[in-house]
Amino acid sequence: MRSSNPVFSRRGFSRDNGGQAGFATPQHQQAGTNPYATNPYATDPTTGMPQAPARADAMTMDDVVSRTAMTLGTLIVTATLSWVLLPVDPANLGKSYGIGIAAGLVAFVLVIIQSFKRKAVPGLILAYAAFEGVFLGVISAAVSTYLSPGVVIQAVMGTMCVFAAVLLGYKMGWIRVTRRFYGFVMAATLGFILLMLTNTLFAVFGGGDGLGFRSGGLGLLFGAIGVILGACFLALDFKQVEDGIAYGAPRDEAWLAAFGLTVTLAWIYVEMLRIFSILSGDD
Repeated sequence: MRSSNPVFSRRGFSRDNGGQAGFATPQHQQAGTNPYATNPYATDPTTGMPQAPARADAMTMDDVVSRTAMTLGTLIVTATLSWVLLPVDPANLGKSYGIGIAAGLVAFVLVIIQSFKRKAVPGLILAYAAFEGVFLGVISAAVSTYLSPGVVIQAVMGTMCVFAAVLLGYKMGWIRVTRRFYGFVMAATLGFILLMLTNTLFAVFGGGDGLGFRSGGLGLLFGAIGVILGACFLALDFKQVEDGIAYGAPRDEAWLAAFGLTVTLAWIYVEMLRIFSILSGDD
């Protein structure tokens, strides 16, 4: 089974017969179909279990942390700059909002392009982070200006809490990434995305808030569902990182790990921003 994260799905991550996520091993997949099937460090020849990578170019946790810091750092810098340089006062809101939406579309296209690449492209990943930062900076400034000055801090803190909670739950074994977990997350995410796209189409062509899935009580419900799905993807991302290190993935895979984590955290932040915006509007 392929990885749930499109960032990893073309990189050789798979699930063995035991239902645990990981790199396919020579026992489960023929050489030539998996770039890591002939990796001598993927398994212990006597036990068949993953062993610590022994080669110099194997991915480590330090590689993942440093690449993630670079990617998230780029996003935060561009978000801050767009907040400062793209005013959202009534006279400039339309222009700034247009730039933000355009940046968001570019970021989405870059996600699709990188997802279909056979190898990580650091420039592409950092470009995604830069454009996503512009998008998040503009919408955050607009929400902070017209709804509540404290809503952005609340959304940031909420995102950090979700990350910390999922990481703790994963490390403690409370969250187990299995084949069933994977299938549930993918099915739920597909349904969620299709429903939100339908709502957007109704909003564009019918005016107003479409079917009302992004405001009021329904908005809170679907915002919470979005956060939960983002948390599930974090668990899947953690599993992919863990397996990549255990099975001796090349160091370049750290960029894909950083990419996947950044995309997921941006998703959670947007949903958190929506939830706190609705709550502020109800005060």
